[in-house]
Amino acid sequence: MLLDQIQKENDIKNINPRDYQALAAEIREFLVNKISVTGGHLGSNLGAVELTMALHLALNLPEDKIIWDVGHQSYTHKLLTGRREGFETLRKYGGMSGFPKRKESDCDSFDTGHSSTSISAGLGLVKARDLQGENHTIVSVIGDGSLTGGMAYEALNNAARLETNFIIILNDNNMSISENVGGVSKYLNNIRTSNAYLDVKDGIYDAIRNTKYGEPVVAGIRRAKNSLKQLVIPGMFFEDMGITYLGPVDGHDTNSLIRVINEAKRRKNAVMIHVLTKKGKGYAPAENHPARFHGAEPFDVATGVPLKKKMKANYTDIFSTVMIKQGQRNEKIVAITAAMPDGTGLKRFSHAYPDRFFDVGIAEQHAVTFAAGLAAGGLRPVVAVYSSFLQRAYDQILHDVCIQNLPVVFAIDRAGLVGSDGETHQGIFDLSYLSSIPNMHIMAPKNKWELSDMLKFAVAFQGPIALRYPRGEAYDGLSGFRAPIEYGRSEMIYEEKDIALLAVGSMVKTGEEVYGSLKRQGRFCTLVNARFVKPIDEEMIRKLSHTHSLLVTMEENVESGGFGERVRTFVDECGLKVRVLSIAIPDEYVEHGNVELLKQEIGIDSESILKRIHEELGEN
Repeated sequence: MLLDQIQKENDIKNINPRDYQALAAEIREFLVNKISVTGGHLGSNLGAVELTMALHLALNLPEDKIIWDVGHQSYTHKLLTGRREGFETLRKYGGMSGFPKRKESDCDSFDTGHSSTSISAGLGLVKARDLQGENHTIVSVIGDGSLTGGMAYEALNNAARLETNFIIILNDNNMSISENVGGVSKYLNNIRTSNAYLDVKDGIYDAIRNTKYGEPVVAGIRRAKNSLKQLVIPGMFFEDMGITYLGPVDGHDTNSLIRVINEAKRRKNAVMIHVLTKKGKGYAPAENHPARFHGAEPFDVATGVPLKKKMKANYTDIFSTVMIKQGQRNEKIVAITAAMPDGTGLKRFSHAYPDRFFDVGIAEQHAVTFAAGLAAGGLRPVVAVYSSFLQRAYDQILHDVCIQNLPVVFAIDRAGLVGSDGETHQGIFDLSYLSSIPNMHIMAPKNKWELSDMLKFAVAFQGPIALRYPRGEAYDGLSGFRAPIEYGRSEMIYEEKDIALLAVGSMVKTGEEVYGSLKRQGRFCTLVNARFVKPIDEEMIRKLSHTHSLLVTMEENVESGGFGERVRTFVDECGLKVRVLSIAIPDEYVEHGNVELLKQEIGIDSESILKRIHEELGEN
């Protein structure tokens, strides 16, 4: 196998160019077979195979730097830098990350995981290079989807002023260019990227400048040339900014890619290479269903069908169903997503109410302020977003929604530990950063029925309100406890004395396990479903302090700024005679791995909590 010849970075340069196509096929076969077992991002990686090969052939790693936007297309890069064995433990606890990690390899120049950051990071690396008198190449790879994020344009605005080399590759796997425009563009691009053309063009310009009417003539030629480009060449937006545009280029033609990358390296300014690729390339199920294979669970290679059959509804499914019903009952309800209609469960709402559904692209900041405008205009916007992505819009939540006390609902999916995607995707900060904002109200459901009830409560609430729920199968326990949602009120599940467990959202299930264990040990114990994180139920805490010696708060969120900290502050300020034990995630980033294993490692599983309780009571 050709892959056997690649043991470390730059080994690909020993492959005969005649074998590039065969190597690409081997890489695709390897990725399909491995990801079918471990799960992971398949479609984006299959589409970037030749592009990655070309980068490794044209660059010298790790001296040269590649910054992968998001990074979910970096599997081939990992494979070509000697991490083949790491795919056995891909996205498993203690194993190889599914995203670039500097601690994993010197060839990973920047940690990524969220969208639209690569150009900014690349620009920083360019400036660091130049200030230190170095001359290596910096390449930022960004997808057309990521280019919908505003941060990318902020970076492009700065990059346009560069007078030094910086390469930006636009990996476009969703843009259709008509045959006429495409043919002319390819022809002109072949001319513009040839060394002879560039040398002759620069020589002609220099010669004309030295004549009597040099500068006006050069300016006229450029105006005429640019007018022609406007007609036949896509990418003039970048040219007008001052960024050289090269493309479009066939993203599955390794030799063409090498040639255009080498040409871009010659330029003394920012260069945009527009590459056209096909998501899922080479594996029919992924080509036909790119969304399904974006983040794939383990699947059967022959059919592409997931191995794990979905049995019970997950929280996203529940949210989706209730949104449909609420949209039917209230025509003022509108839904907003930042390029995640499938992931957030809004796809069905978009089909039922297309005029009331808005996908704004990967632009969380815009999504939130857009929602604020909708609310100010008299509508009831629901912003459905993953927890770790919502933190990108903190200022907009504070400044545009909460200062005006606008009725915007934040449906926060993937709250808490999400598992295999790791540090950049764990939703463990939302309770803390949202609790810091005046006028914000926060709820968390204990099970699927409470999610339904809370969403109904939220869309009728007069002010900003967040509803956070975890990834995965919706808990259907404690079905007999469904008291009406009352503002700021918790729900008593089991009431006794001595030890009181105050659990938030997903931790109610864990609290039920701890309660059962304490009861088997002959302990008196109370279990409370907190429901509201902001405001906390102060009346309940006062009541419990009279009959309990220990309050145990439980949350799937970092301790700093979380629910437990708010309860402890209230207890201290009021001088209540009760101890508070806070069970929360330590002040650290949590790596990738199975969620249940992660809970054990950070001490928020039922067994760890029991141990902490006994230690607090001086019994260990």
